[in-house]
Amino acid sequence: MSPTVDAAAVAKQAEQLRQEGNFCFKKDRFGAAIDAYTEAIALCPNVPIYWTNRALCHRKRNDWKRVEEDCRRAIQIDHHSVKAHYMLGLALLERQEYAEGVKELEKSLDLGRGANPQGYMVEEIWLELAKAKYMEWEHVSTKRSWELQSLKEICEAALKEKQLLDSSHTKGFLDENTKSNAEQLEALSKVFQKAAENDIPTEVPDYLCCKISLDIFRDPVITPGGVTYERAVILDHLEKVGRFDPITREPLYKSQLVPNLAIKEAVRAFLNKHGWGYKMD
Repeated sequence: MSPTVDAAAVAKQAEQLRQEGNFCFKKDRFGAAIDAYTEAIALCPNVPIYWTNRALCHRKRNDWKRVEEDCRRAIQIDHHSVKAHYMLGLALLERQEYAEGVKELEKSLDLGRGANPQGYMVEEIWLELAKAKYMEWEHVSTKRSWELQSLKEICEAALKEKQLLDSSHTKGFLDENTKSNAEQLEALSKVFQKAAENDIPTEVPDYLCCKISLDIFRDPVITPGGVTYERAVILDHLEKVGRFDPITREPLYKSQLVPNLAIKEAVRAFLNKHGWGYKMD
């Protein structure tokens, strides 16, 4: 038997093991699925899907160390693997390596949008990324609020002490001093209130939200008529409702949609400043 035939037979056997693993996975028999994928990997170690399938089983068992190991191996084979970057990001977040975890999720999101912007993976990745970003903001915001409050109390105490010293030298101007002291404390309070503004949730500006979903943009595209929509939302409209712009009612085709990089950058800048905007209702 020639080497080519041998290789084909091995690949076929590995694929059969993958199918067996998939069947076990659907039945929630994760241990058996891991065994099948492991055998497939032993036969064909350079097939990334065998590694990501096994990583998914480890994820179901909350074995994040093995998830990370399998995903890193899959990325070595195929650095465009959406699932590998995605699950690696989740594994890193579990280890509280937020910066690296978010980086991997962002990588998987970019790859997913390029491959299939309407795919379920894109939505799932975005939700996990938004959750991670929100948690990161919440942690930083809580720490910042505590630091601001502590600093405010120190400043107020110092100001009151100064006011007491001043009043001892100006006893004849008690009412005037009291008014001045109150104004200084009020001014100090306004300074700290202004410093905390970015951490107070308000409303996302309308121009940063899709006119159909009303959610903040994730992957904005602009039509020839100048209207910006969320890519997945407008593609869904074109497929299920009709090939026309829902706002202008003009004919519209998928090929006419162009990424709105200006709005995308505006959203990025807004979320960097107002991390509460990542919260998904």
